[in-house]
Amino acid sequence: MSEELKQDEALLGVTPEGAADSVVEEAELTLENQLAAIVAELEKAKGDVLYAKAEGENIRRRAAEENDKARKFAVEKFARELLGVKDALEMALLDQSGNFEALKMGVDLTQKALVSAFEKFDLQEIAPAIGDKLDPNLHQAISAIPADAEPNSIVQVLQKGYQLAGRLLRPAMVMVAAPK
Repeated sequence: MSEELKQDEALLGVTPEGAADSVVEEAELTLENQLAAIVAELEKAKGDVLYAKAEGENIRRRAAEENDKARKFAVEKFARELLGVKDALEMALLDQSGNFEALKMGVDLTQKALVSAFEKFDLQEIAPAIGDKLDPNLHQAISAIPADAEPNSIVQVLQKGYQLAGRLLRPAMVMVAAPK
């Protein structure tokens, strides 16, 4: 050993054999401390994973509940608009005056209120004109009748159809000209 190292050891009161034992003990303590820190970190990570899993489950459950509510009450605004129409029809049925013109005017106003509600919610009529070509995406041919019109053209509209925001709710029921 060098002379300086011996002097340092003498000042510290450590012998070369004691120094080696001390280094081994420090290494063991350091490894134990590191192991304890890693175990604590692992426990924290497990807790974080369980918390994240529970939070994800709560979010999924809340979203499902909100979807159910949205589906259940999707027509609430539309239904509210129709309440006025229903009230007007009930009042017309209760009218005992026998005044046909007043009754007709009331039914006309009721029909306008219904059309207004349909417009607010993008519910559109499919009302083909006589002579239009049959569109199987919008019309349902009930029967083909002999007519002096072009084959598969509409000769009579039996019932109007309706679309909701561009999606077909009910096709227009029509009669078409039979091929000659």
